[in-house]
Amino acid sequence: MPSTSSRRPGAAATRHRPRRPLGRGPSAAPPAPVRPVQAPFAALFGGLVALEDGYLGWLLWDADRSWSWYLLVPLLLAAGALAGGVLVLRGRGLGPVSGSAVLAWSCVLPLLGLLALALFFAALGDGAAAWPALLLVVGPLGGLVLALRRPVREWTRRGRAQADRAPGRLASGRGPGRSARGR
Repeated sequence: MPSTSSRRPGAAATRHRPRRPLGRGPSAAPPAPVRPVQAPFAALFGGLVALEDGYLGWLLWDADRSWSWYLLVPLLLAAGALAGGVLVLRGRGLGPVSGSAVLAWSCVLPLLGLLALALFFAALGDGAAAWPALLLVVGPLGGLVLALRRPVREWTRRGRAQADRAPGRLASGRGPGRSARGR
């Protein structure tokens, strides 16, 4: 008599693989984010921009040898460049602003100022002073380009820090073992 069993012959010999239930979250914790290769270089250029801002502030101070309000501009720009470099290196933001945005804005203002200074010296006909001003543009331009790269922006975006602290949490706020129905 033929067997009425629904099992295939030899099915008991096959190995049973456990299945993960659907909708129960990731089976393993997501990998820790890796710092992009461009981030340390962006931080280095942030330090270079801070040095250039300090040098320009020293040139302003050396001309008069007294403390004036206009010396705050290079001082604030240098502090912003240093803060942006540290934030990019650590992968953090400053409140609602990402670290790459702080570094980018700290590089844009010196870049525009140095370009204006180089054009001013070129308009005066002093090529010997215009070339060093154009050489100083390398720092802010490099910092700006690296700060605006996609890996650096994603490394310092606002929501990344909260996602790193709780790798087992889902977007809904529930842990991996709880669903919306199962209480």
